[in-house]
Amino acid sequence: MRFVSFEFQGRRAVGVREGNQIRVLGNEPLEALLARGANLSAYARETAGELLDAAEVTLLPPLSRPPKIICVGLNYADHTKESPYEQPNYPTLFFRVHTSLVAHAAPLVRPAVDDCAGLDFEGEVAVILGKGGRHIARADALSHVAGYSLFNDGSVREYQFKAPQWTVGKNFDGTGAFGPDLVTADELPPGARGLLLQTKLNGQVVQSASTDDMIFDVETLISIISEAITLEAGDVIVSGTPAGIGWAREPKLLMKHGDVCEVIVEKIGTLSNPIIDEVR
Repeated sequence: MRFVSFEFQGRRAVGVREGNQIRVLGNEPLEALLARGANLSAYARETAGELLDAAEVTLLPPLSRPPKIICVGLNYADHTKESPYEQPNYPTLFFRVHTSLVAHAAPLVRPAVDDCAGLDFEGEVAVILGKGGRHIARADALSHVAGYSLFNDGSVREYQFKAPQWTVGKNFDGTGAFGPDLVTADELPPGARGLLLQTKLNGQVVQSASTDDMIFDVETLISIISEAITLEAGDVIVSGTPAGIGWAREPKLLMKHGDVCEVIVEKIGTLSNPIIDEVR
């Protein structure tokens, strides 16, 4: 099933896609449903609601306030080769904050800071947990996944590289596109393996890889992260980007006002966002 969070006539709601319509399930956010242990598919089957034309709603990120957004850097070997780093043998982890999130079709915002040449694109698969835990065994990890979505980890490289920590360059407001749907895990291959991931900038393919190319697969990430951090239902793990980022090109290819960037993963969908300049 495909779950969406949206606004319609001034109210926020959650629904499930049915063709070109959305069946309204209620106003309890997906993160709250997951936190109370709801089985999303069962909840959708048991809940009857009105049908809306999907074109008439304004989408929100699937989860607007996830407990944690844990991002994985350097998780594709070809991307590490185009970066200034050696390939680590342990996941490179950093956090995003919810105030950086924007929905499908909402603008990604190039920040109004003097030394920002443009936003860089990073198409990724987002993993949404349905239950948490600590010391999760790799063999059990996929049972903790509620579903998958798409993410564009818009990066302000000048700020990412101001210091050894990447946090600021990865957390400007309005730079993390997330959505459009939460696709339940039963709709996809285990661990979202073997899916073609592409990023397009103004219609041109700039990144293309298989999710099989991830160095640390979904179950390994969940297991390793849970060695240190208690994971919670509703946590989002953004699983890494392949080669082709704009910063590594010569000349650099960065997202600027008027551009449109798409992240496309087979069986999950398309996340599309225009780029605008921040107005202060």
